[in-house]
Amino acid sequence: MLARTERVGGREAGVSVRYAIYLAPPADSALWAFGSAIIGYDATTGADLDPPDLCGFDAATWHDLTAEPRRYGFHGTLKAPFRLAEGITEDDLLSAAAKLAQGHHAFELSSLDVQGLGSFIAIVPGRPLPALMDLAADAVVHLDHLRAPLSPGEVARRRPDSLSHRQRELLGLYGYPYVLDEFRFHMTLTGPLPPDVQPHALNALCDAYAASAAPLPVEVADIAVYRQDASGGRFRILHRAPLRRV
Repeated sequence: MLARTERVGGREAGVSVRYAIYLAPPADSALWAFGSAIIGYDATTGADLDPPDLCGFDAATWHDLTAEPRRYGFHGTLKAPFRLAEGITEDDLLSAAAKLAQGHHAFELSSLDVQGLGSFIAIVPGRPLPALMDLAADAVVHLDHLRAPLSPGEVARRRPDSLSHRQRELLGLYGYPYVLDEFRFHMTLTGPLPPDVQPHALNALCDAYAASAAPLPVEVADIAVYRQDASGGRFRILHRAPLRRV
């Protein structure tokens, strides 16, 4: 866990700070090791990792293809990145995350597959996980009072004209269009891929995933608060808030 400093309204010494509420597999799990190795970054330690040995891809090419997920760290989104609202401190966020976590029981994350989602590749559940869906919905709704409103530039980057009516509504309500009934849990492994590259990348990742211990079920025992200290910088795990034990 990183050392904490007081931050109010998502700003410290003029530097913009963002937070996110993510599901992060246990740091000692095969799933965490696999996902972190694929993107080349460990969000627990902050360390760069050696590129994976993937059929058909050299280290430099793969590094370029994973630039976007490397910035965010391996994770599954519960509440997308946000700045803190005026008057809200980092301690307020951590307290609210702890309260949220204690309202949900630990559960098992299993039946995961590597799949293409649009132009990128991710690990996704192969069957519905109600406990996960409930946790994500509560994170979106019950932590939203901590979130600063989106700036016009942030709204524009979501390309609202390309969104459905419902997605634009959710963007206005919660600062992100893919939540609640539009939510699909995934753990991103690549950035957007050219159409001619995606099939090869998918095959290589499926093979690497099957050859690892990552498909084994893992217990989700906490939610993770990630922090990005400056625009364009990498997110890193600040704190894990434990879920309630049965």
